[in-house]
Amino acid sequence: MSQGGVWRMAATLVALGVSAASVAAPPLKTETLSIEPVPKPGPHWLYLVDAANSHMIDARLVIYDADHKKIVAQVGAGSWPGLAASPDRRYSYVATSYLSRGTRGDRTDVLEITDNSSFEKIAEVVLPPKHVQVVTASFDTSLSRDGKFAYVSNITPATSITVVDIQHRKVTGEIDTAGCVLSYPSGNRRVTALCESGRALTFTLNDAGKEVSRQQSDAFIDVDRDPLYVNAQHLGDKYVFLSHHGMIRTADFSKGAGQFGPPWSLLSEPERAAGWRPGGNQPFALQEKTGRIYVAMHQGVDGSHKDPGTEIWVYDLARRTRIARWNLAALKVEPITSIQVSQDDKPVVYGTGGADLIVLDAASGKLLQNEKQLGESFDVMAAF
Repeated sequence: MSQGGVWRMAATLVALGVSAASVAAPPLKTETLSIEPVPKPGPHWLYLVDAANSHMIDARLVIYDADHKKIVAQVGAGSWPGLAASPDRRYSYVATSYLSRGTRGDRTDVLEITDNSSFEKIAEVVLPPKHVQVVTASFDTSLSRDGKFAYVSNITPATSITVVDIQHRKVTGEIDTAGCVLSYPSGNRRVTALCESGRALTFTLNDAGKEVSRQQSDAFIDVDRDPLYVNAQHLGDKYVFLSHHGMIRTADFSKGAGQFGPPWSLLSEPERAAGWRPGGNQPFALQEKTGRIYVAMHQGVDGSHKDPGTEIWVYDLARRTRIARWNLAALKVEPITSIQVSQDDKPVVYGTGGADLIVLDAASGKLLQNEKQLGESFDVMAAF
């Protein structure tokens, strides 16, 4: 190309640039960040503990609003967290562990106190570094009926319960539970641990949080032939327990060494012969107002008590009769390992097999929601 041609091309490009600049889009509007208040808790808020293998030392507490179909908050929960709530549901409490170097280093155990209106951690109480580190169980952390004391289960492998004064935010002492585990509160100053012998060991405390007496019950669990799931359900002052083979039994730890109702079966003989039984990590839930029990059921054999449920069976607790069977495959949802139910006047049933969450109408079993990949691995759900 001649020198003149080069100059003509350059002049053309300059002219095009000027023309493009003259019609350039206006600058984008400046973005600003804002903080929205946390919505008022609703009757169908669900607390899910996500402690998957990929982030076992950095578990999460996921709060989901089923009415608005969205996650409200996600709160860090450390390693192997235990979860409880105050009687008025204003605060949640997580007993957990942290290592100074992530996967190693000095260990610090704490009871973290979170304000459920803002999901801010407002305080913590340092615990003895022996908090039980297992897949989250419903009663590895619990509160007294009046909310004055928190009970945190320990295994080192020696077993004990750390007692925390919530008002003064300090540890008041430690109860040696003599090989018995977990903490089932009864009333304001009693707490019970379950023993490998099938007995219950109940402790009475004074107002300072110190043990004043203990009583051990007769065996009410057949630990060799039909153990109980540990995630009992509240029914007034009583607890309702479910066994691996589908037996229901009540326990009242509020007086004496414990009083226990006669066991009764969820299953007919043909159903038992066909291998039907409960399964999962949190296999049943109780709605106190309606007196209905929701059980995740599967067909299996001895040792399949952790297998997910392919159906949900619904029972009337007072009449001890089944009133419905909900086939999950027919609803086009996956089997579930954990089940929970809300305690309001229009209850819903929640189910998860790990990552997903289903929401069902508690009266009809109609599928209301099927949320995919809401988390990575939910172990326990709490309907506060």
